[in-house]
Amino acid sequence: MTLFILKRFATFIATLLAASALVFAVLDVLPGNAAELMLGESATPESLAALSAKLGLDQPPLTRYLGWLKGLAHGDMGTSLSYDTPVWELVQQRMAVTLPLALMAMALTTVLALAAGVYAASQHNKLGDVGVMTASQIGIAIPNFWFAILLILVFAVKLQWFSAGGFPGWTQDDGDGGDGGGGGGIWLGFKALVLPAVALAVVQAAILARITRSAVLDVLREDFVRTARAKGLSPRQVLWRHVLRNAFVPVLTLMGLQFANLLTGTVVIENVFSLPGLGRLVFQAIANRDLIVVRNVVLLLAAAVIVINFVVDVLYAAIDPRLRVGAA
Repeated sequence: MTLFILKRFATFIATLLAASALVFAVLDVLPGNAAELMLGESATPESLAALSAKLGLDQPPLTRYLGWLKGLAHGDMGTSLSYDTPVWELVQQRMAVTLPLALMAMALTTVLALAAGVYAASQHNKLGDVGVMTASQIGIAIPNFWFAILLILVFAVKLQWFSAGGFPGWTQDDGDGGDGGGGGGIWLGFKALVLPAVALAVVQAAILARITRSAVLDVLREDFVRTARAKGLSPRQVLWRHVLRNAFVPVLTLMGLQFANLLTGTVVIENVFSLPGLGRLVFQAIANRDLIVVRNVVLLLAAAVIVINFVVDVLYAAIDPRLRVGAA
């Protein structure tokens, strides 16, 4: 088990370094002047020279790259030019919205998908199976931004159960710098994320439900399932005690990818609901040509995907010992 984790950890470090090099190359090394891109074509030579010196563009690329990595190792992401605030502070503020939103969406996705997928497999080729597969196909086909607008029209405009957008904060006196107001609370903050979480979860739940159904059906055909039934176990006991655990490896793979996608792919939904999260921060940084923020946040999101994949690999070995024995 230890050797398995060490191998996966070495792959994790190598992938993280490769991602950082790619992000740096795309934003700092490729042809073009980053200072001119940030200031625009109307910038004066003096302002270009000052910004180039501030960004260290007069130094070799390798020196700048190593200096960037050294700063990241010490928690220094630099200072945003458009916000005049340390990037790490901006990230902390925005993660307070994006991370709970992704967790809520993932929890909703998991509950809906596992229940629907297992039910569809247990009703194979029956009306319940056809109904779940039809609903999942519709869920896959629906764009989440369109579904988000529909949720706003129904639950915010017509029924007025939820707000149409904005984020009140997690504490009574919390504000978010003008993006969503202040004076919220845990309940109001949770309530503000319900519709965005549903909009994000619909497509992901539809995909995961189909994968769960296929995985469960494959395991149901195994010999040990027939043996468990021959021992007198009820279909429900066989399904939940034996089948689901053995079918969970492909499901867990997709769940890891989906959580990474939910964490990094909230740009559209956060803009639809005017949520001050990481996705909206990246969108605003691109609009403001703030490459310092873009570079660090993109790497942070890439690192989140890599970390999640590493955790999924470790969970593989915990769920199925055959994987770690094969790797050894």
